[in-house]
Amino acid sequence: MTGSKPDRTLDLEPLAGWIEYSPAVMADRARVFLEGLKRRRTVRDFSPRPVPREIIETCLLAAGTAPSGANLQPWHFAVISDPARKQRIRQAAESEERAFYAGKAGAEWLEALAPLGTDPDKPFLEIAPWLIVIFAQRRSGLVPGESRKTYYFNESVGIATGLLIAALHEAGLVTLTHTPAPMGFLNEICERPATEKPFLVLVAGYPAADARTPRYAAIKKPLESFTSWL
Repeated sequence: MTGSKPDRTLDLEPLAGWIEYSPAVMADRARVFLEGLKRRRTVRDFSPRPVPREIIETCLLAAGTAPSGANLQPWHFAVISDPARKQRIRQAAESEERAFYAGKAGAEWLEALAPLGTDPDKPFLEIAPWLIVIFAQRRSGLVPGESRKTYYFNESVGIATGLLIAALHEAGLVTLTHTPAPMGFLNEICERPATEKPFLVLVAGYPAADARTPRYAAIKKPLESFTSWL
């Protein structure tokens, strides 16, 4: 991509890439996709086993296809494999988490977390081969150096993050979304400007051989409890 600004003159082109399927094939594809995602679990027990960078790159490209406000794509993914940087993130995150679990969170929040077995210790931040720190950009552009106000950046980054999680799962990896609060330390460690808002840390890799997940996390709401058909 060159540094020149893109032409923003309205220029429409025929829809490309869309494939029409019969209703039967559509239903089958939707079922297969659902069954795949039903196998997804958030994991806290990671293996240090390496994951090739090209796999992470491909999944990030999938995330980058997400729709965004004004197509400004207001996201940045700081992809970390360096042990020293991962250690710094763990140390800073655990410092915040100790305050959180010591009472900062409040009783109701801690009660909600209890069935998941979380605590202030975050060894996965060092063990997993990849940490993907996701930033939401308040200003962004389609070419390097361009700085424009972004719109709906939290919503846009949330969609991109969802696609990334699904892509990593489809590739055969497991993930964990980690949101220490506050997360300002991530700007410094990842060398990102203050105009970018840390969104979350996505931990990615293979599960440990003895990985376990809480049964509570597998409980999902039935369709009728979260939909209305008007």
